[in-house]
Amino acid sequence: MDGERDERHEETAGPGRVVVGVSGDSLASLAALRVAAREARRSGRTLVAVLAWEPPEGEALYLRHPDPAWAAHWRGVARERLTGAFDEAFGGGPPGVVAERRVTRGRPGPVLCRVASRPEDLLVVGVRRGGRWPGRVRRYAEAHAACPVVAVPAPLEPVALRRALRRARAEDFAVRL
Repeated sequence: MDGERDERHEETAGPGRVVVGVSGDSLASLAALRVAAREARRSGRTLVAVLAWEPPEGEALYLRHPDPAWAAHWRGVARERLTGAFDEAFGGGPPGVVAERRVTRGRPGPVLCRVASRPEDLLVVGVRRGGRWPGRVRRYAEAHAACPVVAVPAPLEPVALRRALRRARAEDFAVRL
């Protein structure tokens, strides 16, 4: 039972949910989605998957030159990314979980904290491994969320694959006819 909404309002009523931030383009995001679905299944809570998006040129430029058709296009791209994340993580919807999909315009940190606004919610975010700086979304969520935050690291690549990729040359990826 998946629903999809595009919204900006704050949630205020109902039992706790498992809210997960999904970017649709990283291993950390997919890992967070899987962990959130497992927790929702275990606890009997609703899974709320949120993909926050902004116009690629940024909100400031968009506000100076608004184009609703352009914004609608990017909202559709965001919906496709969210659907693709569910397809990649579960082959569709997560089994045994009531899932709600939300595509919301805004910066990821504030959007996730607005959706996971109740103390009984659980907010799950993915974090990349090996970065020089802790993730912006994770830092924002840990500082501003009204509920517990779980940071899920991206899975490690197999050591042999990392070694092979370090030794690879451009010719190794060339298409041979």
